[in-house]
Amino acid sequence: MLDYESLKLIWWVLVGVLLIGFALTDGFDLGAAALMPFVGRNDTERRVVINTIAPHWDGNQVWLITAGGALFAAWPLVYAAAFSGLYGALLLVLFALFVRPVGFDYRSKLSNTRWRQSWDWALFVGALVPSLVFGVAFGNLLLGLPFEFDDSLRSTYHGSFWQLLSPFGLLAGLVSLSMLALHGGTWLMMRTEGAIASRSRHASQVLALAYVVAFAGAGAWLVLGGIQGLVITSSLDPGVALNPLAKTVSAGNPGWLGNYVLHPLTAIAPVLGLLGGLLALLAASCRAPRIAFLGSSLAIVGTLCTAGFALFPFVMPSSLDPASSLTVWDAVSSRTTLIIMLVAATIFVPLILCYTLWCYAKMWGKVTTAHIDSNTHSLY
Repeated sequence: MLDYESLKLIWWVLVGVLLIGFALTDGFDLGAAALMPFVGRNDTERRVVINTIAPHWDGNQVWLITAGGALFAAWPLVYAAAFSGLYGALLLVLFALFVRPVGFDYRSKLSNTRWRQSWDWALFVGALVPSLVFGVAFGNLLLGLPFEFDDSLRSTYHGSFWQLLSPFGLLAGLVSLSMLALHGGTWLMMRTEGAIASRSRHASQVLALAYVVAFAGAGAWLVLGGIQGLVITSSLDPGVALNPLAKTVSAGNPGWLGNYVLHPLTAIAPVLGLLGGLLALLAASCRAPRIAFLGSSLAIVGTLCTAGFALFPFVMPSSLDPASSLTVWDAVSSRTTLIIMLVAATIFVPLILCYTLWCYAKMWGKVTTAHIDSNTHSLY
């Protein structure tokens, strides 16, 4: 039987896997929708872009829903503090995501040009906003969020939505936006042909370069910009349930580099992110769409692992009261809850993965303008 400490680590890994799964799958359809107004020059070409992602987007969002459910079950204090303090940002993301199913279903209901162009830009905004906000959120985790717990463990958030849009937070948002748009561009390279594929290839080259520069810039800012990470300074038993306020925390981790110094192998993550971006750039230049998609996928894995390794064991640092910061060890549910959820995850996550792969296999192939023209009523 797994001990409590091991369960805490397993759930840290599982939440990370779910977030990576969401970024890898829903990331390319967010990126493709963000590129649609630029790689599709007319109505038929934009319908081509939509039909490469419309059969998959709702299944891809299962990863986000599952990650949210896992966060609620495994880290209830994180869920409570984040969803109350960051309510405005979360609502902005949700309303942007609401636009997508409506846009996919209603865009082609009318043949009116203005109607369709309005929905095209609505889909663009519905992809742009979440892609940017997700990155801003990670950037603010590295900066620390202004919340604290009282003696009754009631959280109070002292910030505002606009405070999230700090220069470093916006840079992290650009990392996320360029990364997901790159992923969408490499996806369109694989699933389209002709002019759309060519424009997607050029967009992927620009976005890969932008991602590499932004990712390297964010790393340099963390190291050289005076951003202080946190470190637990009190004794801690990871195998017991703790009150988050029972620990002492100090800002003695310059640039969040502590884990990279203690565990040099973790440096593989940022290297993987940079090499993935460069591989996508090189493969797009050489007209190798599958390798380019592999490169953008590696960039996503490397970027998220870089943030996760830097923050560990913190999952929600506090800039207002470091002792209130939530960690893997003291923000979790009971051992019984983690075991029950682990059993459920062991059964259902592989099922979701197998079903997702089966859907991609059955619907694989290039979407062409000729195919759209010959199926005017059966496609989006």
